[in-house]
Amino acid sequence: MYDHTSSTPPRWIPPSRWLNMRLRRVFTFLKIALPLVFFICYAVWYLYEPHGHIDLVFYEREWIQREMLPLSPLGGCFDPERVSPLYNVSETVHGRKRFEVQAGVTMRMGMDCYDFAGTVKFAEGEWNEEQRYIPPEQRAQFHTYWRVDLASLGERQEYMLKSFFATQDLPRSRLILWSNGDLSFNPIVRKYLELFPDSFALQVVDIPELAKGTPMENHRFLNLEDEKAWLDGDLVRLLVIWTYGGAWIDMDMLLTRDLSPLLEHEFVTQWDCYDKIYQALNGALMHFHKHSPYLCEAFHLMAHSTPPRSPSTDWGAILYLRLWRRLLSESIPPFKILPFCFSDPLACRLDNSVPEPFEPDRRDAKWTGRRGAGLEEGGALDRALGKIFAVHLHNRWDRAFPKGGWVDRLLLKRHEEEIGRRVRIDGEL
Repeated sequence: MYDHTSSTPPRWIPPSRWLNMRLRRVFTFLKIALPLVFFICYAVWYLYEPHGHIDLVFYEREWIQREMLPLSPLGGCFDPERVSPLYNVSETVHGRKRFEVQAGVTMRMGMDCYDFAGTVKFAEGEWNEEQRYIPPEQRAQFHTYWRVDLASLGERQEYMLKSFFATQDLPRSRLILWSNGDLSFNPIVRKYLELFPDSFALQVVDIPELAKGTPMENHRFLNLEDEKAWLDGDLVRLLVIWTYGGAWIDMDMLLTRDLSPLLEHEFVTQWDCYDKIYQALNGALMHFHKHSPYLCEAFHLMAHSTPPRSPSTDWGAILYLRLWRRLLSESIPPFKILPFCFSDPLACRLDNSVPEPFEPDRRDAKWTGRRGAGLEEGGALDRALGKIFAVHLHNRWDRAFPKGGWVDRLLLKRHEEEIGRRVRIDGEL
């Protein structure tokens, strides 16, 4: 190895010495460059508020061109002669509503979304006045679904049932638990059937029967399913609400307050606060009336599209967006879209999402100091949970809630206490 940096005649340098010379130069550069980079980054962080969200999803361009961008005509479900007499278009679609559930902006800043959710409420004592007995079939219907062949219904699934019976107006509500098998012998299910016989019912899904009278009747896609219960779950969700009307609640949700103020609207929810271009909408919490033409159009779109990918949200988030765009293209007021925090407060920025539910509370949690008391009872998180309607846990069935964590303290224990109180009052009447 020759030294070419010297003005003297070339001389031989051992490779090990040459390598050491190069390494010393690199180390010298790093000693100067690293502190400089650190100083620049700190200065930028101190002077500016960085924003960013990395969520890489790859979509095939051919699929986008074929499925997402074209706007095929609607199926005519809103034509007056085709609308069911059970569905009042003037009142449901065009009628004046009491509450506004769409803000028109993303509400990513601070507590804006939670504060907006707090505006959707009845006046004190307005909704709970005494009323005559309402037969179960005439109450507000709520639906959920569990596939017994994938997993047994256990304690984690019971949390959703508890949250329903602790937060909803039971004299006016009924929850129907749908499944693809008999759940009547499950001890958890039997307990709630005995405690709330007029507010809880079981149904076994018969997809071909539910599809009768829809564009999906006898369709070759009716038997599609996957190991995650995405395709069949999304189909069951729409068929059940079409047949019976009401609200859908996924089993991986914990309700935090009464859903009644939302039920004057037909709606799906926002997937998160980032407005994913093709997956902006979510049906984990949704509400439509019986024989809604919105659902009729959804079935028309399903029946006349290519087969859904498996597993995928082609019959969920993708379908809702495709339908929403078609409604706009034909000047039909679309269904509402609830802001992310109404049911999915885990899905936004690091500084305004609720804390991770499956990790122990941290003393320096981001909610500490926000309008006082942090994660404690009556604190900022507690008040926010009282404004929104649910916490969507996105499956994660294998994770346990930490003992004494905020989910345990602010939700689960309160649900248990409220159910006990309601049962005692019921027994005294």
